[in-house]
Amino acid sequence: MTFLKRSPWILHYDASSCNGCDIEVLACLTPLYDVERFGIINTGNPKHADILLITGGINSQNRPVVRNLYEQMPEPKVVIAVGVCAATGGIFRECYNIVGGIDKVIPVDVYVPGCAARPEQIIDGVVKALAILEEKREKMTGEARHAAEAGEST
Repeated sequence: MTFLKRSPWILHYDASSCNGCDIEVLACLTPLYDVERFGIINTGNPKHADILLITGGINSQNRPVVRNLYEQMPEPKVVIAVGVCAATGGIFRECYNIVGGIDKVIPVDVYVPGCAARPEQIIDGVVKALAILEEKREKMTGEARHAAEAGEST
């Protein structure tokens, strides 16, 4: 993780899960799994977050909330859908109010399978998200640098 210039901040949102995946996400913060060794900081403010980690499926009530959280996050940003409910709606997908997975509302970069997803899987998904975040940062800064160079030459 030496390529990161600063610690990535994660915002965890429970869309409508049974809390199984939420418990496993919290387990990642314990000394046993210690996700902070990657420099990851858990935040409650979307304006500070680099990664949006969502558990549970999208329903009619949380659809605008998820969209709002995503839009408040600064670029570049990465979304991780943890668990089968976040990916497809899971066992609740046939309920009257479930729209489906997170990708029905916002773009998802990393899917972590499982019911409930194991902490090792979640950490693996976060590591993949960090690589995607760095790619997006390089693309943004590269484009900005290229635009600045083009502006200087004219």
